[in-house]
Amino acid sequence: MAIVQMKRLRLIALAKDRDALLDSLQHTGCVEVSEPAEYLDDENYAALLHRETAAVAEARSSLTELQHAIDVMQQYAPQKGGLFTPRAQMAAADLLDGNARNAVLDKAAQINGHARAIGQLNARETRVRADQLSLQPWTACDLPLEDKGSKYVEVLLGTVPAAVGMDALSGALDEAADAEARMLSEDRELKYLEVLVHRACRQEALDALRSFGFAFAQLKDLSGSAAENIRLLDQELREIDSQRQAEIKAIQAMNGVQKELKTGLDRVNQVLAAESAKERLLTGGSILFLDGWASVPEIPALESELAKFDCAYELTEPEADDYPDVPVELRNGKLVRTLNMVTDMYSLPAYGSVDPNPLMAPFFIFFYGFMMADMGYGILMMLASWIIMKKAKPNGPTLRHMIPLMGLCGISTFIMGALTGGFFGDFIPQLLKLINPASTFAMPSLFDPLNDALSVLIGSLAIGLVQIFTGMIVSMYKQIKRGETMAALCNEGAWFVVFILAGAAAATGQVKPCVIAILALLVLTQGYGKEGIVGKIMGIFGSLYNNITGYFSDIMSYSRLMALMLAGAVVAQVFNQLGAITGNVILFVIIAAVGNALNFALNLLGCFVHDMRLQCLEFFGRFYEDGGKPFRPLNINTQYVDIVKK
Repeated sequence: MAIVQMKRLRLIALAKDRDALLDSLQHTGCVEVSEPAEYLDDENYAALLHRETAAVAEARSSLTELQHAIDVMQQYAPQKGGLFTPRAQMAAADLLDGNARNAVLDKAAQINGHARAIGQLNARETRVRADQLSLQPWTACDLPLEDKGSKYVEVLLGTVPAAVGMDALSGALDEAADAEARMLSEDRELKYLEVLVHRACRQEALDALRSFGFAFAQLKDLSGSAAENIRLLDQELREIDSQRQAEIKAIQAMNGVQKELKTGLDRVNQVLAAESAKERLLTGGSILFLDGWASVPEIPALESELAKFDCAYELTEPEADDYPDVPVELRNGKLVRTLNMVTDMYSLPAYGSVDPNPLMAPFFIFFYGFMMADMGYGILMMLASWIIMKKAKPNGPTLRHMIPLMGLCGISTFIMGALTGGFFGDFIPQLLKLINPASTFAMPSLFDPLNDALSVLIGSLAIGLVQIFTGMIVSMYKQIKRGETMAALCNEGAWFVVFILAGAAAATGQVKPCVIAILALLVLTQGYGKEGIVGKIMGIFGSLYNNITGYFSDIMSYSRLMALMLAGAVVAQVFNQLGAITGNVILFVIIAAVGNALNFALNLLGCFVHDMRLQCLEFFGRFYEDGGKPFRPLNINTQYVDIVKK
């Protein structure tokens, strides 16, 4: 099976059965509930039905609370998780248990309450420290801050720019009034002054001070000296820290709840999925209406579940006009389904078209091994894939495909490495030569890419031609299936014959008759579908230009297979030689290991990128119809637990 066949589901049920019906559909996991926009736009339906209400906002709020609680626990009571820690296993009924969900939400609320208290204490601490900072310049003033002077003398506290000279300011003040200024402290921007002025000449003193940029100190209504207030603020900071430590200890006392919180995320995610589905239901009061898509392989199980309810439904085949709206799900065997990741990164195929994964799988895996081509790297890839799948058991939408694909590519890499004699480059020959300079050991190989680059290039182009031919065959099949047989024969069919005749000319040396046959074939076929003689002539020349340049550039793109193979082998060899220069076995192993690790990491990514480019551009461009909408059924979809059947 490739692209799963879908049927349209229309269902009418009793409104009182809504929650039980959705719960049943969620367990079945084969129905995608569609948006009811087209029905709400229809006057006949809109007069009778309206959107069902749902608690989506509440579910999303619960998710936010749980995620915040997890983040808080990670901050104050972090747990070290193993790299390959397997996911917990749980029955579906336990995951959907409402009491357990409410219990974990209560714990999340407690954790978040402590976190909010810590946040408030931190904000309070910031304000206190700011108050301390503002009082620090005035500590040399022994007078209480509320003391404004005596009956005849007023105390003014204020600042002037740091550039102001005290001699000039004091002289101007003496001339203007009966006053005295004392600098309490200064920093890079301001001088902090205490000014004693006779009340009778206060205004004259202020006029003189303002000419120097004097500004009154902005102090709060405090009692006591600045130093006394700073000591009180220190005491408040200690109290704040004590309260904060108590809140942190309360959070740390809940250490061990992280696993429960993560499970709670999965629990609430199921509620969110159900509530989102409710929003896409229509109701008329006592009845509800559901419109969606069901995957055909699960229809017997679906019908068995629906038989438990008082409902009426119909399952119909989608019309051709409905194909753009039909969701797409890909199902293949173990070897092929690993390529779902590549297809998903590009675009899902349109419903009713061809699933590219069975066609792409052998090419992708072989191309990757061809470019990597090293037994050592292949062993590392296979081991990493086996360990991760065995220990961590990844089940995410990407990792569950990527890790097995890495193992398959590792097998291909090992085989190609055995054919080329590569084991971490020339690590073994270099090591043996370092131990025994007279050693002439060389890894057995079918061919050496560094000494036979031309053969590697020819092989790269040849396997590229095979993939292009495969794409052409699929394109012809699709056209013939649509009833466009002549178009298939005159387009890809004609160029097939061109390639065969070109190969025959190269093999037999009969160039002239083959060229004549090619020209005659192209003249007869490349004007197909064009109107009039001029149109056919233009069609012939346009087709010649587009196809000759197109096929040539596409085939040459496969030279990157050779380039990546040679680059990986050369880099590995260079690092091995650098290690061998030291003349020390230990240093050789260290330098070679570091260099090969770097080469392995670069090639692991580089080969994947170039492999994807060949598939998505050179191969898919010949037959692939993209634009498919992913099938998103109402199901139990988890992040932290695996569902097991009891």
